[in-house]
Amino acid sequence: MPDAYVVEAVRTPVGRRGGGLAEVHPADLGAHVLRALVERTGVDPAEIDDVLWGCVGQMGPQASNVARTTLLSAGFPETVPGTTIDRQCGSSQQALHFAAQAVMAGVNDLVVAGGVELMSQVPIGSPTIIGLEHGMAHPRGGRGWAERYGDEEISQFRGAELIAERWGLSRAAMEAFALESHARAIASADRGEFDEEIVPFGDIARDEGPRPGSTAEKLAALTPLREGGRLTAALASQISDGAAAMLVASEAAVRRFGLSPIARVHTMTVVGADPVLMLTGPIPATEALLKRSGVALSDVGSYEVNEAFASVPMAWLADTGADPVRLNPQGGAIALGHPLGGTGARLATTLLHRMRRASQRYGLQTMCEGGGMANATLFELT
Repeated sequence: MPDAYVVEAVRTPVGRRGGGLAEVHPADLGAHVLRALVERTGVDPAEIDDVLWGCVGQMGPQASNVARTTLLSAGFPETVPGTTIDRQCGSSQQALHFAAQAVMAGVNDLVVAGGVELMSQVPIGSPTIIGLEHGMAHPRGGRGWAERYGDEEISQFRGAELIAERWGLSRAAMEAFALESHARAIASADRGEFDEEIVPFGDIARDEGPRPGSTAEKLAALTPLREGGRLTAALASQISDGAAAMLVASEAAVRRFGLSPIARVHTMTVVGADPVLMLTGPIPATEALLKRSGVALSDVGSYEVNEAFASVPMAWLADTGADPVRLNPQGGAIALGHPLGGTGARLATTLLHRMRRASQRYGLQTMCEGGGMANATLFELT
């Protein structure tokens, strides 16, 4: 089967809710990284076969196929198509998988994969909330769902709490994890390790989420998200704005256009898991990925496991026995933020640049997704 290569990966800084990117139209923010992508690679946009774009809150400025709006806003020829993908938080990681699969199948030679989310403008859950306000049924309001799951509460917050309970993760341990996420992100930014992957937007050139003033005392004083719970806002990913994009190419396109790939997409998996726990999918997704790839976790230089909540990567660590030093070494979504549909591409961008910078042969990425799913991707440095 032909190989699929990631030639380049770029992202915007991740903005805080109400921060420096809050007023930017999602199509304009996405267009910003698309233009940077073709500038860096030198590829003529007319040669791009498709643009696959992740976005979760597909309403308002992110409605009506934001992929197409974005690529046209970037100045791409009208002949270039685009489609928008919703696999919840893994939307742009799924976009990468679809792009790689198209290349590996011999259907396409150059595909852009990425995503965007302006959570400042389209808050999480907006399509459901506004639908209910207009008299529409709840997404899980059907008879089949009720027969299977009854009226049991289904939410990411409950899932994260259940994981903390089941894996015996104390609030103090999760707070220590969160503080380390911020410390790693700040240290990495200070060393300039994000500079190559970030395309500044105006005056904004650095992620807005990391908090230098975080302390154990401040975190311990926060009120839990749920009465009697262990999780607080500091133990959850930040509400954020951002976009990221990658160019995926076939070997024929690499030769034809004289491209220099960062890595090849070695193996991809996607799994379903318990929709009540919801966020445990990265564990079986990683198991399936390693089994399919034949690569041992100990041979992987670093791994990005999305920090939707501190309990998610901590449970992943406990079950996989992975090296905590290699997990999110530049911080994760607790510090850097989680712009939903753009996060999968953001994680991949950070991972790929680190692999190249540190000469890591393998890099692994996985993330939990609403509804109880998870994607996992293994990259191999070229």
